[in-house]
Order: sequence, then structure tokens, then C-alpha cells
Amino acid sequence: MTQRFRGEVRAPELPQDLAWINSDHPLSLKELRGRIVILHFWTFCCINCKHALVQLRELEVAFPETLSVISVHSPKFPGEHFTSSVRNAVLRYGIEHPVVNDHSMHLWQQYAVHAWPTLIFIDPEGRVIGKHEGEISPSMAKDLITQMSEEFEARGLLQHSLLRFTTESTPASLLAFPGKLAIDEQADRIIISDSGHHRLLETDLLGNVRNVIGSGVAGRDDGLFNQASFHSPQGVALAGDTLYVADTDNHLLRRVDLRIRRVETIAGTGEQYGFKPMPVQGPARTIALSSPWDLVYHDNKLYIAMAGMHRIFILYLSRDEIEPFAGAGPEALRDGSYEDALFAQPSGLTLDTSSLTLYSADSEASAIRAIELTGKQQVHTLVGTGLFDFGDVDGIGEHAQLQHVQGIHTHDGLIYIADTYNHRIKMLNPHTREVVSIAGTGTAGFQDGPASEAQFNEPSGLAIANHPADPLQKILYIADTNNHAIRMLDLTTRNITTLAIRHNAV
Repeated sequence: MTQRFRGEVRAPELPQDLAWINSDHPLSLKELRGRIVILHFWTFCCINCKHALVQLRELEVAFPETLSVISVHSPKFPGEHFTSSVRNAVLRYGIEHPVVNDHSMHLWQQYAVHAWPTLIFIDPEGRVIGKHEGEISPSMAKDLITQMSEEFEARGLLQHSLLRFTTESTPASLLAFPGKLAIDEQADRIIISDSGHHRLLETDLLGNVRNVIGSGVAGRDDGLFNQASFHSPQGVALAGDTLYVADTDNHLLRRVDLRIRRVETIAGTGEQYGFKPMPVQGPARTIALSSPWDLVYHDNKLYIAMAGMHRIFILYLSRDEIEPFAGAGPEALRDGSYEDALFAQPSGLTLDTSSLTLYSADSEASAIRAIELTGKQQVHTLVGTGLFDFGDVDGIGEHAQLQHVQGIHTHDGLIYIADTYNHRIKMLNPHTREVVSIAGTGTAGFQDGPASEAQFNEPSGLAIANHPADPLQKILYIADTNNHAIRMLDLTTRNITTLAIRHNAV
């Protein structure tokens, strides 16, 4: 018979001295003989890697007895080297298969990998039979693995069995990996995207829960608060009693009526954009989106950080139409007109209403971008120089460095930054382009107190309001993602406290 999928090169073995997650022992390819194995080389900052995890999950469900997936985490950023950080990402993304922390990039080099994500296919005899860079179409991959399975079955190589692994569990807490925040000070209202619980919380400024929006089970149902469902929601924007939600893993935009307590879908098809020719503009419910991550509401329009497409989109609410607003699509850092500029996984948005400037946090370029809504309508880089330029350096313009920044908020002419992988809060003057650290030690932890001694763990969302008990106190609320907490930075005293969120029914 024709052996289409016979490998010639023995797959390098997995080192036994690396740290493993979702496995109680270091795995070896030898113990997986008789199965098709996919090594998924990824890094948890990468939106395409995140998409690939969902695509691989479909394959695991389709071939449970003959396919094993192992995610090999090969870090891009220094903040991704630590096993504790990888473990948090595994929990955030709901990964159930084994993950190995390739912190020194040993396996990356052994398998000659050059891009995130990369899939290495290994046959039941332990030989490399294929390599795929980038995301993968689940339907095409299922066809391919079906063909592999038929050949390996005919050659008597496949062993059918269900492998069970010990999986990590999300901590039992009121919040799980909160992502973004929105505040309406006059309404005494905070909205928290409780991303790890697939829901949203509405509290007052003191942390008392008023509403739980969503059932807490991952899904995409519209309806009343207790019936509706989300999947890892991120960005939230308030317009009076209307809340807009970036339902990230559903690739949807949702609208929440806080008065009648109802959720509806307003944009997206639920299908991820990308595997076949698709329109990028038109009636909002007919256009496929890709990981919308943050939102800004202004003048009956929604500006959308479309992280999975490396573009800023705009939704015209008056006519329910959506289209690209800025960015040509490829992932890079380039200034220019809306049509010529390039973004790199925009994950945070904020609007200065006085200057009508929209600011974007470009996570993969560790950059802050300014998008002029009036005048010449250009895109300018305030901080950041390239996809592989990052650090933890205060300074001016190109001399300042951030590390995978995800959250920004503008107030009184300044931009506050959640410098996510540096575990710090920083402040940027958009006119001088000077960046100054104002809170955090730079080391992941959970510590209140003076801002210079306080610790965060991958903060990713920001919002500002006066303290309800003292209007003279301006408070920066911080979604401290991996600490499952909302922190409060008093901008006058520079002291950090943790918001006590209370709801006996949750």
C-alpha cells in the first residue's frame, strides 16, 4: 500500500527535566507510541496561539482514542518564562491537555520551529510526518487526521485508548481572571468583566454587587441575565443604562439593557473570521469577527480593538453596520493613514474626548498608539518600536519600554497604563511622550500598601472615578487579572488597596 504519512525523521524526545501542567508526570513520546501526536508550539501572549487552542480542542473531541495534543510553551516575552504564569494562562484559556514549559526554547530549537503557533505532527511510531505554521482550519485538519488514521489503522500502528490527565482547576473565588472595567460615577456603577467565570458583575463603587449578568456557563445565549451566556468576555463600555460587551471567545459584540435586565447580540456571526474569503464590512450580524478585546463608546458608535485581526473596527449603532476603521490587517507597527497603518494585537482602547484622540494598547508590539479622529486622521506611535522590542524602562518616546501592555485609560490629559507583563501601573504624557512608573515593583505578587511596594499579577483593565466616601480622592480601579481582584490606586496618596466585593448570593 502507498504510505503517504510515513515519517523519515525520529521526533526528538521530550526532556524529562521540564515543568509540566495538566500531567502528574513528565510525558515522553515513547509512552505515546500507537497514537497520533500533535505538538503545539505556542506562547500565551499570542492571539493566534489562543485561536489554535480552540481549533485543536475540536480535533481532540473528534479523535479521543487515537490523538494526543501536547502544548509546548515556548515564550516570547520574559514575563512568560515562569511556570506559574503559564499555569495561569492554562487556567484562563481552559486548556485540558498536557502543557510543558519549554522556558529555554530547547524543544523550539530541536524541532526547528520559527513561528507561533506551529503544529508538529508525529506518527504512531514516533516519527515527524508534518509541520504547519499558523492557525489551522478544524474541518481541513479533521479530514487530514481521518486520512492519517485510515492509513495507520491499515498498517496496524494505531492503539485505541482514552488517556486521562490531571487537569488544573480555577480557584474558587468571586472573581476569576477579571479582564476589563467600565465605570459610571454618576450612577455609582462599576462593570467588571469576570472573564474566567464567563459573566459580568455590576457593583457600586464600594464593591457591593447589584447584578450578575450571565449564567456563568460558557455559551452564546441571549436573554435575561440568568439565562444569557458569554465566553470569556473582555471589553466593556457604558452608555447610560446600556452596556456594550466584547464577547471575546464567541467573536461577538453584545448589548446589555441594565433596566430590563436583558442581553442581545448586535454584531458577529459566532464564526471566527479567517479560514475562507469573508466580507469585513456590512450589516453587523452578518460579519464574522475575530477576538474583539476592548471597546470605546462615542457619539452612537463603538470603536473595537479587534485583536484577532490586528485592526480597529467601528460599529455604527444607528444603522447596525460594521467595518474596519484603522489598520490594514498584517501584524506590525507602522504609522500613517487609517488605511496604511499597521497594528499588533490591539487589546486596549481609550478615548480623550477633549482632543478626540483614540488611544490603542498594541500588546504584541508593547506599544501605545494615537489615532486622530479629526484633522489629518493619522495613526502615531507614542511608545514602542517593534514586535520584538520590549522591556521595563521609564523614559521618553522610543527610550521608554513596556512589556505586552493590555490596558489603558485616559484622564485629565494623561494616559494610565496597565503594563501587563511588567506587573506595573505606569503613566504616559501623550504630549511629551514621557512614561513614568507609578505603582508596582515589577515582580508578580499580591501586596497592598505604598505604590512603590505594592504588587500586581498581570493587570489588564483600568478605569477612574472619585472615591464615593471622599470626592477629593481620585481612584484608579485596576483589574488585577491573575490575582482575581480589583485593586484601587489613590492617585493622591499613591496607596494601593483591594476592593472588597461582596455578594452573599454568589
